[in-house]
Amino acid sequence: MKIIQKYFPDLSDRQCNQFIQLKTLFEEWNAQINLVSRKDMENFYERHVLHSLSISKMLEFKTGTSILDVGTGGGLPGIPLAILFPECQFHLVDSIGKKIKVVNEITTSLELTNVVATHCRAEQVKDKYDFVLSRAVTRMSKFLPLVQNSIKQDNLNVLPNGILYLKGGDLRQEMQEIDADYDVLELNGIFDEEFFETKKVVYVRINLR
Repeated sequence: MKIIQKYFPDLSDRQCNQFIQLKTLFEEWNAQINLVSRKDMENFYERHVLHSLSISKMLEFKTGTSILDVGTGGGLPGIPLAILFPECQFHLVDSIGKKIKVVNEITTSLELTNVVATHCRAEQVKDKYDFVLSRAVTRMSKFLPLVQNSIKQDNLNVLPNGILYLKGGDLRQEMQEIDADYDVLELNGIFDEEFFETKKVVYVRINLR
C-alpha cells in the first residue's frame, strides 16, 4: 500500500482499507481463476492498482461522471478507480462470464455501491457514458468503432467526453491509424518506478457534433 499512498496521500481510511482488502481478494480469486499473472501478485499495487489509478493523472472525474470499463477482466482499471472516485458510476463489462462473476464478488466484498458488472461484449452495451476506459485490449483502430456510440454528447468534465486507454510502447503508428483528436500522457514523468518507463495514458476525444 505504501506505493499507493506515495502518489495518493489524501485517501480516506475507508479507501485505504478497500485497497488493502482488494489485494487479499485478488489473491484468493487468482488461485481459482487466472485474473492476473501469478508472478505479478508480488507487484500487485504497482503493476495493477497504481497502473489503473494512473488514468486519474490525465483526468480527475467530477462527481456524477459515468464510466464504462471495457474488457475489465478481474476489474481493472475499473475497481481501483471506483474506490478512488466513489461519487462516480462505473459499468464494468467483459466477454468472459466467470471473470464478471469474480468482479461482482469483489465489489460486494468491498461494499462498492458505484459499480455494476455485466457479462457482454462492448458492442452489446446500449447505454451511453462520459468516458470509456480500457487496458490495452486491442489496437485503437479496432477499439474505437466498438465504443464510439457509447459516448454521451454533453460534457461534464474538463476534458470532453471520450476514451481513456492504458497502453505501452511506441504508439505513433497505431495512433496514425485513427481519425480523431488525441493526447498521450507519459507515465514515466509521473511515477518513479521502472515499470512505468514505457507506459502511457491515451486520451481520444470523440467528436459527436
